[in-house]
Amino acid sequence: MATENLKATENVKLPGGPMSGLVSSAVEYMVDAGQRSVLFLDIMRQRGDQYREHVAQTAPHVLQYAAELITDGRTLDEPVNYALVRIIPPRDVEIDMSRRPFVVIDPRAGHGPGIGGFKADSEIGVAMKAGHPCYFIGFLPEPVPGQTIERIARAEAKFLETVISRHPDADGKPCVIGNCQAGWAVMMLASLRPELFGPLIIAGAPLAYWAGVHGQYPMRYSGGLMGGSWLTALTSDLGAGKFDGAWLVQNFENQNPSNTLWTKQYNVYSKVDTEAARYLDFERWWGGHVNLNAEEIQFIVDELFIGNNLAAGRIEMSDGQKVDLRNIRSPIVVFCSKGDNVTPPQQALDWILDSYSDVDEIRAYGQTIVYTVHDSIGHLGIFVSGGVAKKEHAEFSSNIDLIDVLPPGLYEATFEARGNETLNADLASGQWVMRCEARTLDDIRAMGGNSPEDERRFAAAKRVSELNLAAYQKFLRPLVKGMVTPQLAQWARDMHPMRLQYEAFSSKNPWMSTVKSAADRVEGNRRPVSKDNPFLAFQEQISKQIVHALDSWRDAQEALSETIFLNIYGSPVLQAALGIDPNSAPSRRREMSAEHQAMLEKRIAELKSHIEEGGLREATLRALLYVGSARGMVDERSVEALRQVRRDHAGPRMTLAEFKMLVREQFFMLLLDREAALAAIPKLLPDDMNQRRMAFAAMREVLSASEDITGERANRLKRVAGLFGLDGEGEWTSNVAPFDPKARAS
Repeated sequence: MATENLKATENVKLPGGPMSGLVSSAVEYMVDAGQRSVLFLDIMRQRGDQYREHVAQTAPHVLQYAAELITDGRTLDEPVNYALVRIIPPRDVEIDMSRRPFVVIDPRAGHGPGIGGFKADSEIGVAMKAGHPCYFIGFLPEPVPGQTIERIARAEAKFLETVISRHPDADGKPCVIGNCQAGWAVMMLASLRPELFGPLIIAGAPLAYWAGVHGQYPMRYSGGLMGGSWLTALTSDLGAGKFDGAWLVQNFENQNPSNTLWTKQYNVYSKVDTEAARYLDFERWWGGHVNLNAEEIQFIVDELFIGNNLAAGRIEMSDGQKVDLRNIRSPIVVFCSKGDNVTPPQQALDWILDSYSDVDEIRAYGQTIVYTVHDSIGHLGIFVSGGVAKKEHAEFSSNIDLIDVLPPGLYEATFEARGNETLNADLASGQWVMRCEARTLDDIRAMGGNSPEDERRFAAAKRVSELNLAAYQKFLRPLVKGMVTPQLAQWARDMHPMRLQYEAFSSKNPWMSTVKSAADRVEGNRRPVSKDNPFLAFQEQISKQIVHALDSWRDAQEALSETIFLNIYGSPVLQAALGIDPNSAPSRRREMSAEHQAMLEKRIAELKSHIEEGGLREATLRALLYVGSARGMVDERSVEALRQVRRDHAGPRMTLAEFKMLVREQFFMLLLDREAALAAIPKLLPDDMNQRRMAFAAMREVLSASEDITGERANRLKRVAGLFGLDGEGEWTSNVAPFDPKARAS
């Protein structure tokens, strides 16, 4: 039939002369629509064939880079289906082996690995462009029997040990990027083995699973609406001990039915001449479903999504060690988006509110937390979008040392486009200028979050889940396991709708051979419609109406789901029956342990006793921190200016780790007793006034790299000039000129 219709359209001659323009436009549109339909079906055939080829591979992935296998996790004492590979840089990319390596860990959330290196402009791509050696931790489609989340964490620790051993001269421990599911896994491991990590970049990763605001992000209600994790256990038992990742992919698709049911396919149909390659590339990853062991998915659902135990510090390893995110010593970069309905900003950031009472407590644990919130990008776009890679990920990669040496505290990373008006633009890398601006916990609270009533509702849902799971395990699990065979479980996976949609349009379907031959004929006689065709405009309008209808249906379903959840689990009777005090104001925030308090008091005493110790380097850095803190932000141009000063300094060079420690010590001294720390500066300075002048000049260069020194910064700089014994030398304290790298170089 498709071939006959195609022949009919090929014989149509576009009318002219007396025939009306409307009829001419209709014929032109019909020819184009018929051809597009054939080409669209052929793209679906290619998608199906690509899917079959992809899943047939032993180690399928979508990395766009060559890789060298370093460690196969299946060979470890506790085998897992994960592997560590080294990314081989393209010929035009130069790697600096003295720079810290980057390790990208991809999410195992239903899809196969490779999304972090899916494009040239990717997390891996921008890190290599910045000169960093790159490694990738991926996985195979089938889990190793007995594999658990804890065993995977131990394997990833071994992978990081291997990376560290391969770069003994690197200026810092590896920067580790965890996307989505890999983000919370990285945070867990970093809390257990903090010595293995440099800065952490956590992209689109949920860490506070109950958090959100009313009217948005209804995915957090799913566990309660389904009665808890008993359904997860049932699905795993029906899979003969394996959980089909296709169910997770389907959950993602259900969050946006207009895109799933219409927009994604319509975009290909409407742009069939140009969109095929991009669409097929993405579908190769989206259709690469993988399996998880029952123990893995049960841990994820019970401990994280329904239990919300990660931020609360209630997860315990088999050896008794507890996962406490406050143990992490490396800077943590949290990247999230307001447009992400899978991991909204509250779920990415509210673990901070659960862990700390204020910024001073963050500092007391020696932690540096940097977050950035995109305005609109969706969940996948956080680690797939080329635009995000060129901006946020490129800036994180280029300025990872800046992040690593930031004084402890809470910051928001902001980005300003670099242009002709940008001061000292040569000091900024890429097309953006990155700043880390000091924030408080109130800035996170301002994004919205749960009320005490909401916390009680989720606590009730958690308790219901525990009861239902226990009932299923006792009464139904033996029956289900007795009925399911490995062959039946495999048949059920093969019949999953997410897989069938690929298989049905592949060349395995004999009808698709007709489509292929028809598409070959269309490509030789393609007649696209003109852009101003009124029927094309009508087509676009119809598409928008379909999207609007599906979005309205989604909104109605989400509103209904929220109403049901809030009313059922908000019932005082149900809460009382479950042992939850309906009048309580639950809080997951933990108090500082006595051990940490004692360690902190000891450290404070040590720092205070060392305030008058040091030399020119300590005095200059202390003064620099004092003046710079008046601005409440750190600019990458200032840090680059500091690098240039360090490069030109004739004295012994400090490693990045030594410099980081020095920054922290001087910062805490100012924080503990500012006046005493400042009063001690003259005692640290050499008698040689020329050395003092040079140090002060270097300080001015750094401070003026991003903006003129005015206001409070100027007042503080004047005070420092007095401490340096330069208050009588007006040239040092007035008419402060901005930093000029070219003039300085000359």
